[in-house]
Formats: sequence, structure tokens, C-alpha cells
Amino acid sequence: MELRQLRYFVQIVESGSMSRAALELDMVQSALSQQVSRLEGELATRLLQRTPQGVSPTEAGLAFLREARLTLRHAEQAARAAQQARLAGSVSIGLAPTTSAMLGLPLMQAMRTRYPDVRLHMVEGMSGHLASMLRAQELDLAVLFGHRPDLLELRQPAGSAGRRWQVQPLVEEELFLVRGSASAPLPDTLATQALRGEPLILPTGPHGLRSTLDAAFARAGIAPTIALEVDSLAMVMAAVDAGLGSTVQPWAALGRYPDALQRFRTARLDDPTARRVNLLCSRADDALPPACLAARNVVRDCVRQLADSGRWQGVGIVHGE
Repeated sequence: MELRQLRYFVQIVESGSMSRAALELDMVQSALSQQVSRLEGELATRLLQRTPQGVSPTEAGLAFLREARLTLRHAEQAARAAQQARLAGSVSIGLAPTTSAMLGLPLMQAMRTRYPDVRLHMVEGMSGHLASMLRAQELDLAVLFGHRPDLLELRQPAGSAGRRWQVQPLVEEELFLVRGSASAPLPDTLATQALRGEPLILPTGPHGLRSTLDAAFARAGIAPTIALEVDSLAMVMAAVDAGLGSTVQPWAALGRYPDALQRFRTARLDDPTARRVNLLCSRADDALPPACLAARNVVRDCVRQLADSGRWQGVGIVHGE
């Protein structure tokens, strides 16, 4: 059980309607209903009853509501107490372009609200370049890509054998075939084999996404048709938009387009192995100053909120050990 679930439940009761609560919380209604179902499942009791007029708490829900409000008040008091001694300092965070499209602005806004005295330095770059900057301690935190945390290549240079790394999985991203709007409609899902002969615009071999896709193509027994190789997300999407070919990307690649659903056609790859994990990487806890530890928590909170609200589609939260 998490504080956000308590906030969701209290908002639903106070709104008297699941749809109105979803609007207040800036969530899609299905995601909010799913959170309530998880809460009821964890408590093994029904908290809300649905009526033609909306929703109202059951007897168990009323008892839970009183304690939830009390818990939230205590949490707010704890937050105010912590903010009396505000953190200061600077934090540098690296994000790949796809991740930045979804996480960048919410993260900057959350840091400004929660830690206004911390100076934030944001860097956007390819995952391999960010890993090099992290190794050189030019970044405090970075969201990198890998299949599992133990596959992440944070190899220390000579003379740094004592350096330890903290690697936490954040989300696993599904991949989508993306075409321009002028193309024929796509089904909701596609098998990897259906990409045979598809003119693809992809990053080059060393890129983490390309490695994931090449492995998926090999498992499907197909050789991809490469129309263009482009190591820039903005140029890839511009080329797709112009009808020069298709691409395969996580949903986050569409994050900078408010009209993405009108501008592009998409189909999710129905392949559980064709996925990408976002990993939150930093030095070990004892090597990070308090401002960096706080920023790392904010990154995790923002990712959960984006996933739970439905704004970051095609992802699932990955829980670390």
C-alpha cells in the first residue's frame, strides 16, 4: 500500500465519481480504477460501491477513509518538517532523447517544487555517451538502457576498481512500429515477422535500441530492410513524418508530439522479448551527496506517476530486488 493509493481513494470519495476524480488527479479513468482494484485486493474487502449516480464508500470504505485522511495529514506534516531544512547543492542528470521526451519536463517541475534550492543540470544524449559521462563522474545520475541491470556495461577504467554502482530498474518499454499518417491503417499489434520488407529508419549498430531490435529480428528469422540509419531521434521522427520510411521505437518517442495520434500510425510489437528496460544508474548511496539521493527519489516518483496516470503508455514498472 502506498500513499498515492490513499490519495486516489480519498479523491474518489470526495468527488463522488470515478470520472471526476480522474480529471482532478490528471489520470485516465481506467488507470485510476485499476489502482482502486489493487487496493481492494490487498485489503481483501470492497471499499467502494458503484451506483448510477457515481460511487460511494462501503462501511469498510468509511472506516478506511478516516484512517487514510489521518495518514495523509501525518505524511504532509512530515514533509513540511523535512522542508524546514531545505536541501541545497547541484545535481546533474542524463536522459536519452526518448526518455527525456516523457520524463524531462515532469522531472524539472517536480524538482523545482520539492527542492527549489537544488540547482538542476539536465543533459540529453545517447545512452552510450551518458554511460561514459557517468563513469567519468560528469553526471550524478543517468537513465540508461539494458535488458537487465546485470547486463548494464558500467565498466570502470583502470585505477577505479573500488568504485561501486547503484543500478535500479525503472520501467520496461514495449516497442511500436511507427509510420506516417499518410500510410495505411495498422492493427493494434503486429508480430515481429510482419516487419519483413518494411522500409525501416533505425539508429546504427552501437545504439542500444538497434541491438535490441537486431536480436528480435534474428529470433524471428528475418533480415530487416533498412531504408536509412539515423542517430538522432528528432531526425528519425521527422523522416517518418515525411513518409521516408517507418521506425520501431518505444511510445516515449512520440512524447514531443501533442498530436501524435493524428500525425503517426502505430502498432505494438507482440513480442515479449522486443522490449527495453530503463535503468536508473548512479554511484553507490554512500558516494552520493543528499541532493543527489533526493533527486533519485524524485526520478522514481515521476516515472511511477507517469506510468500510473497513463501518460507514459506502453510501459510497466519494474520492481528491483
